[in-house]
Formats: sequence, structure tokens, C-alpha cells
Amino acid sequence: MAWFLSFLLALSLLAFAPSGWSHKSYGGYLYPQFYDHSCPKAQEIVRSVMEKAVAREARMAASIMRLHFHDCFVKGCDGSLLLDSSGTIISEKRSNPNRNSARGFEVIDEIKSALEKECPHTVSCADLLTIAARDSSVLTGGPSWEVPLGRRDSRSASLSGSNNNIPAPNNTFQTILTKFKLQGLNIVDLVALSGSHTIGNARCTSFRQRLYNQSGNGQPDYSLDPSYAAQLRSRCPRSGGDQNLFFLDYVSPTKFDNSYFKNILASKGLLNSDQVLLTKSQASMDLVKQYAENNELFFEQFAKSMVKMGNISPLTGSKGEIRKNCRRINAY
Repeated sequence: MAWFLSFLLALSLLAFAPSGWSHKSYGGYLYPQFYDHSCPKAQEIVRSVMEKAVAREARMAASIMRLHFHDCFVKGCDGSLLLDSSGTIISEKRSNPNRNSARGFEVIDEIKSALEKECPHTVSCADLLTIAARDSSVLTGGPSWEVPLGRRDSRSASLSGSNNNIPAPNNTFQTILTKFKLQGLNIVDLVALSGSHTIGNARCTSFRQRLYNQSGNGQPDYSLDPSYAAQLRSRCPRSGGDQNLFFLDYVSPTKFDNSYFKNILASKGLLNSDQVLLTKSQASMDLVKQYAENNELFFEQFAKSMVKMGNISPLTGSKGEIRKNCRRINAY
């Protein structure tokens, strides 16, 4: 009888997790209403801090979105990237993809602090980062979507995972696609999520080889528009200037739109990983053309792919913890 009652209880709990948005993992579910009773103002608080942060510095929207991406590709969306080095933890912030470029951690601290004031020990760092990434899109004119919630925070980080799993700007198309597939994402997700490069900046060091020596023959990348390349060379020399910043989308750098795809069609994608979407695969080329022609289609797919990425291997139920400070695991 007790078994039957617990079975009924489990069924009734499932009724609260809308099937379209729930994501089963480790016996747990993510769903948008997760904090409706425990912290009803959670999303409002995240939005309020994000609004101020993006108003202070437009670039912050892209920085927060990138943190979410780099978090999810390493051990799932578990807030592991947010941990500083301490004790046995070697921070993912030290990895090649993150060193000198991952930023926005102070904004995450600010959001966490406001959430802890409102509802202590309730909202995870993994969830607040996922909500903040959605708000980054909305605040720059991009699509909105309901964020499935209920992730918990990891008690460890993976420097090797961060070095190996995150696609690099100079990876081949096939390597990038493989890294996406390992996360359960497909070519449609790859092209749509690359569209986040409609906002934000990249450093000279991320694309220098395209300007001077793409294939080891001392020649620039043939798929890069020559006049655009000349413009880039003026601030990205052969040596030095590694940290000089360039807009990923020079047409509308702070507006979330489909001009990123139009730039690629004009051979003006900044990173090698942007331009190969056009030159190395018929399927991705077709998607680039579709999104360049139809902003609405891009927005719709971007939202779907962000939900899918946000659902990668979450810790739920009693796995992980709810950190009090996103930079440190809790001391028990």
C-alpha cells in the first residue's frame, strides 16, 4: 500500500512538470515553474541585475551568454565554470578557452547576492546563469523563451574537460561539429547557437592566423574578404596586440539579429569557426542562408537550441548542492 501511495505521489508531482519543457536526468526534472513557490521573484531579480549590467556595458550580455555555453559544455550545466581554484579544485577559469577571456563573474556574484537576500539557499548558480543567458538575448533585442529550471551546482570542476570539450575558433568544422554532437547537439544547434556571435567581441589572438598564415603557407585565409582583412590587420598585427578587441558582428555589434549570417555570406565572418559554417558543409551553408534571409526563423531556432543546451546533464534531486557563493563549494 505504501508503495502504491508513493507511486501516486510521484505521478502527481510529474503533473507539475510540463512535458514539453521537462528534461529527465538522474531521476529529476527541469521545468520553468521550479521556483514559483520557493522563490517567486527569482527571475525578476536576475533580470533586474542584468538590465543594470548591460546598461553599464553592452558587451556584458555576450559575456554572460558565453559563460553559460562554456559551463554547459563541461560536465553539463552545473555552474562548475564559476568555481575559483581552492583546495582540491583547479578552476576551469584557467583553461585555454577561458583564460584572459571569460568574464562577467562579478555580475553573477551580484545576482547571487540579491537572490540569497530574497530567498537564502534556494536558487542555484547553474540556474541563475541559465536565466541570465536568456536575459542577455532579450536585453539586446533577441528572442525570449521559458527557461526550464531545477539544476543544482556541482562540487567540482574539470580543467581538462574545459580544455578539451569547448570548440575553439581555429578548430576544423568537423571537430566543432563532433564537440557539439558529444553534448547531444546537432548541426542545426551548431549553426543557430553560433548566431550568438551577433553580439560581443573577439580578441586579435583568436583570428590572427586568418590574416597572415591560415594554412602554413604565409597566405591569409582565402575565404576572408580582402578589404575586411586589411581593416582587421590595422589593429591586429603579426605580433603584439593579442588582447585587442574586435566586434564579432561589425554591422550591428550590440544588437541581437541575423546580420551575423549576412556577414558570413559576404565572407566577413570574423573567426575561422564562423566562416567554416559556409565553406565546409552543404548542410550548414543552407542553414546560414536560411537564417540570413529569415530573422524570425533564426530567433525561433536559437531559442529552441538554447533550451536544449541548457538541458545538458543537469544535476537534480539530491545531486550536487545549492551554493551560497558561486565561487566556492559550501563548507559542511
